Amino acid sequence: MPDDARSQLDTSVPHSARIWDYWLGGKENFPVDREAGDAVLQIVPGIATSARNDRAFLGRAVRFLAEEGIDQFLDLGTGLPTVDNTHEVAQRVAPGSRIVYVDNDPLVLLHARALLQSSPEGTCDYIQADIRDTGTILAEASRTLDFDRPVGLMLLGVLNHILDDDEARQVVEGVLSALAPGSFLVISHTCDATTENLDGEAMRRAVREVMERGGTPICARSPERIEALFAGTRLLDPGVVSCSRWRPEPSPWPPEEVPHFCGVAAAP
Repeated sequence: MPDDARSQLDTSVPHSARIWDYWLGGKENFPVDREAGDAVLQIVPGIATSARNDRAFLGRAVRFLAEEGIDQFLDLGTGLPTVDNTHEVAQRVAPGSRIVYVDNDPLVLLHARALLQSSPEGTCDYIQADIRDTGTILAEASRTLDFDRPVGLMLLGVLNHILDDDEARQVVEGVLSALAPGSFLVISHTCDATTENLDGEAMRRAVREVMERGGTPICARSPERIEALFAGTRLLDPGVVSCSRWRPEPSPWPPEEVPHFCGVAAAP
């Protein structure tokens, strides 16, 4: 663990990546994260189920793109490594896949080695950067990825940390504009929709709870605001939906709707 990265860890306030890790049953979290995570669970009891569905969506989306011939992935806002990271899913389909992970969380940096366990045929790289710094990201990612060929751009659970809608769209557009035709955009996002199964006001209270505890800035967006993040792309069926309902695995039971929504789109 590099000393400079260790010194950047602040365990006095909750951090979204560590709260997420807690909900997924991981061990890379601290008491302050578990307290915040439990407070959210009191308001939105299904949030841990939602986190697991978001992770499962990542697997289905990456597998879909790999089967479509995408063998390069740029994963912004990587989060802490867990089972079935982007490179593991992609390289099971296409062993030669190249993946670049990007995150600005020092705790993720500490675990970057786990993210770099590539197949012998493929390549993985890790960039420590803020996703707003698209120029740096593209320059450094070009060492591993060939931007003359299609790329799968992954933005899972990260745009919800950019509170301004215009700024969030600028991040997406700033990277997409550098990608070759045939690329894809994948987004998942905390959602405050109110439906038969979801309580949007409860989600907004949960977001305020984390913010009031000094945690990472976060917002929930409506399905319409999430769809606006795909501007200029062609959304694939079934559009922007609950993560559990994006091309789910066959089952005799309908998937439970969860308050993380997602979509996959073809870039121009």
